[in-house]
Amino acid sequence: MRRFLFSALLALLPLAAGAEGPLPVQSTVAQSPGLVEPHLHVARSGNMNRPRVALTFDACMGQADERILSTLVRERIPATIFVTARWLRKNPQATAVFLQNLDIFDIENHGQNHVPAVDAPTLIYGIATAGSPEAVRREVAGGADAMLAAGFAAPRWFRGSTAKYDPSAIRQIRDMGYRIAGYSVNGDDGSLLGAAAAERRIAAAKDGDVVIAHINQPTHAAGEGVARALVALKRKGVEFVRLSDVDGIGDDGTTQ
Repeated sequence: MRRFLFSALLALLPLAAGAEGPLPVQSTVAQSPGLVEPHLHVARSGNMNRPRVALTFDACMGQADERILSTLVRERIPATIFVTARWLRKNPQATAVFLQNLDIFDIENHGQNHVPAVDAPTLIYGIATAGSPEAVRREVAGGADAMLAAGFAAPRWFRGSTAKYDPSAIRQIRDMGYRIAGYSVNGDDGSLLGAAAAERRIAAAKDGDVVIAHINQPTHAAGEGVARALVALKRKGVEFVRLSDVDGIGDDGTTQ
């Protein structure tokens, strides 16, 4: 399983909860042995002619990628979108599109300020973690509150910034009533893949895979490839499901 590239997270993640710009190049990755990056699969269809794939997209910060969003709507492709409070504030038009298409979109919780849901103070790819159980709770609850204020239903899934957690934070988030969304296919390496590479990677998804990609980088080439891959998968007869539609099994105690 490929992990998020350091360069991708430099482009996507804040240095601290209030930061908007990219991280400094000299930031380093904290290699904490206690951190995990969970996998997630959905129940397979068992039909080789109609494999089942769950598309998940993170809306971290920045703007909506209309190439991806318009393709999902036009092709009526179900997907699970993980939104942060900060993204919702800046994207009322895209938020309205989600609200108008809840038959295909499952909107879930990506946190308040897009900081890693880790309860010990450390750095992940140069980004300061929440750092305490109280801060983890604020990150999770703040994201949910913003979703409710925007008109969405209460979220049932959570995915934190960097998709990394420590076991105690996983237990805390689960106690708050969430399942935690890992993934099995890293579709765009934080949106920094080229268009052709992103298309190939996503189009190769197999029965039961959960794809992660990003819907918040409209200036990056990856989005073009993501959009093309969606159409390619549909033409192959893929059954697209949202995480709320089928059973999802994650490791590291994230779903059970």
